[in-house]
Amino acid sequence: MSSRFIALSVLLLHIAMGTASAATVHLQAGINAVGEQNLFWNFSDTVAPDAGFDPDTEWLELYVKAGLSFEKGLDSGSVFYGKASVVGSYTAGTDAYDFDDVGRTGLEEAYLGIRVQTDAGLTVDFSLGPRELKLGTGMLVANGGSSGFERGAIKFGPRKAWEMAGILRVAHDTVTGTAFYIDPNERPALDQNNRLAGLDLRYDGPRGGYLGMTYIDVLESESPYVQASPGGTGAPNILEGARDGTKALNLYAKVDPVEGGLANWVFTADVAFEQNDRIDLDAWAGRVQGIYAFADMPWMPTITYTYQTFSGDDPDTPGLERFDPLYYEGSPSAWATGSKSSMVFINSNVQAHALALRVQPSRSDIFTLRVAHIRANELRSPIQFGQATRVDTTGGTANLIAGVTDARLSDDVFLEYSRVINRNTFLTAGASVSLPGDGTDSIVGGDVPNWTGLFVNIVVNY
Repeated sequence: MSSRFIALSVLLLHIAMGTASAATVHLQAGINAVGEQNLFWNFSDTVAPDAGFDPDTEWLELYVKAGLSFEKGLDSGSVFYGKASVVGSYTAGTDAYDFDDVGRTGLEEAYLGIRVQTDAGLTVDFSLGPRELKLGTGMLVANGGSSGFERGAIKFGPRKAWEMAGILRVAHDTVTGTAFYIDPNERPALDQNNRLAGLDLRYDGPRGGYLGMTYIDVLESESPYVQASPGGTGAPNILEGARDGTKALNLYAKVDPVEGGLANWVFTADVAFEQNDRIDLDAWAGRVQGIYAFADMPWMPTITYTYQTFSGDDPDTPGLERFDPLYYEGSPSAWATGSKSSMVFINSNVQAHALALRVQPSRSDIFTLRVAHIRANELRSPIQFGQATRVDTTGGTANLIAGVTDARLSDDVFLEYSRVINRNTFLTAGASVSLPGDGTDSIVGGDVPNWTGLFVNIVVNY
C-alpha cells in the first residue's frame, strides 16, 4: 500500500507545481436502486435455516470516482503522463450477500508513465502504479479490483484498477506487444497475495477484426482450488495455495466483416488452456460468438448468439480439470454466465447458450433482451467453490456429494433499457428472472422458486 501512496504523492506534486502542459479532471458517479426476491433461489431456507438470511431485500448503492490526469511533452518528443483517482462506495440497506449499510473510500489509480516514439516507427509506452488493465476480450484479465461486501456497491462494481501494475507496451503499425506485472486490489478480508505476470501480443485489422494471444504466469498465490472427491462421492478436497504456479494461454480473434452475404455478420472466438504441473492441473475453456445486424430494418435490431464453456473437474480422474477464470470481466455483455446465475456460478464447470436481441428505437434509447440456458459440464463435481455439498440418498444409500446430479442449472431472462439523457448522463433499468433447472432443484431435493429482481440506476461521467 505504501508504494501506491508514494506514486500518488509524486503525481499530485507534479501537477501542483504546474509542470503538466495538459491536466484533466475526471468525475464519475452513480446511484442504483435494487430489489431482489427469492435470492439464490431461496436456498437459505433449506441449507441454513437458522442463519436469518432474508431472500427478499432492497438496497441502494452509491459511488463516486474522482481523479486528475496529465500529459506533458518533453523536449525529446516523448510524453510524460500520469493519473490519480480515488473511489468511494456505499450500500444503504441489506444487499444480496447480507451486508448492510457498509462502504469504503480508497485509492483507485496512481500511476506515472512515459511514451516514446522512435525513428523506426515504434511506440514504446511504460507505466508503473495502480491502474486499469484489460487484455484480449477480458476472459482472464480485466477486473483488477474487488467491490461489494464491506466495500459496498456490489452491483456497480466501481473498482477496476490493479493495486499495482507495471505495463510495457511496444506498438508498430497494427501489432502491439504488452508485457505486464499485476497485483489485484483484493478485499483486505480475503487478500490471498496474488501476483501475475505475462505477455500479450495482438494484431488489429483495418476493419475492426483482431487476432491475439495472452500468456499468464501466476508468480505467487495463496488462493486454493477445489477438487471433486473420487467418483464424486464424499466432500470435495480443498487444495490450499493451489493457484500458485498456474500458467494460462488465451487465444482470441474477431473476423473482419466481409463483402457479400456475410457483410452484416461478426464472428469472435476465444479459447484458453491452463496447466499447473505441481498439482496436475489441465483445464480449458472457450467461447464462440456470432452477431448479425439487420442494418436496413427500423430500430436497427442486432442478434447475438454465444456459446461458452469452462471445464469442470472430472471426478473419475486423479488430476484436476477445473478451470480457473482468474480476473474476468463479469458484466452481462462480457463474460457473465447468465444474468442472475452469474452471482452463483463463476466461470468454472459451467456452459451456457445465450441469445441477445438489441433494438434502438431512437438515438437515445436502447432495449436489450438476454436469454441464457446454463448447464454443468461435470456432474457430482464442484461448480463454484465446494458449492452444493450435501447428503444424497439416491438408491437407498446415503452419500455425501458435491455439485449437481442433473446438468441443467437454470434459464435466465434479462430485459434491460438504457437511455442517453445527455452526453454525460445515462439511465439504465432492468428486470430479470432465473428459472431453476433440475440440477438446481436436486441441491435441495425439491422444487425451487424463481429468483427475480429489478434495478434502476443513473450514472454521470465527466
